[in-house]
Amino acid sequence: MDGNGRWAKKKGAARVFGHSNALKAVRESVETCARLGVGYLTLFAFSTENWNRPKSEVEALMSLLVSTIRSETKTLLENNIKLATIGDTKALPEGCQKELMEAIALTSASTGMILTLALSYSGRWDICQAAKTLGRKIKSGELNPDQITEKDFEACLSPDAINIPDPELLIRTSGELRISNFFLWQSAYTELYFTEVLWPDFREKDIIDAVVDYQKRERRFGMISEQIKENNGWI
Repeated sequence: MDGNGRWAKKKGAARVFGHSNALKAVRESVETCARLGVGYLTLFAFSTENWNRPKSEVEALMSLLVSTIRSETKTLLENNIKLATIGDTKALPEGCQKELMEAIALTSASTGMILTLALSYSGRWDICQAAKTLGRKIKSGELNPDQITEKDFEACLSPDAINIPDPELLIRTSGELRISNFFLWQSAYTELYFTEVLWPDFREKDIIDAVVDYQKRERRFGMISEQIKENNGWI
């Protein structure tokens, strides 16, 4: 969800103004995806690198996170959406952790779309945590290093990530042509979609445009078109 700062700068305002005006884009994206039947939606809300931003901006973002979770929980419940999180959430201020855990508990019975907030998360952090877990398992004799498989590695990723299927579509706003340390392991075969729209201006039409573009693509996973057709498009 990129472009908040540039959006605010264009309007002659502080960066935090862009963050606060991005909430409508979040709300509309979540509700649109739920209506479209999307099973899992992950929003990259705050990366491990974002802690390096100016202290005033980080504090404003944390305050905004608390107020947003508090105000949007009712909407999540009304739309049967279950809230989850991924990342080093213990690094968040206690108030953020409290609001997050309460919202997760309140929506735990929802059976619709699972909305995951990536907070204090990065792909490298996730892979590093997995490597540490693998190391401990090897040291204890639970794993033979010569027999480690991709499944073994995936099982050691962040526990919250294990419950999220590999993303089929990754949308990057603001015209930046990179994935910025997001789901590095999980995105091996993810379809990438880049749009020039700055995140505060992102709306239902933009979601639909991305989904329509995705539907035109052929996902081969290393195979050839003929093999995909033989399986009626299913892998």
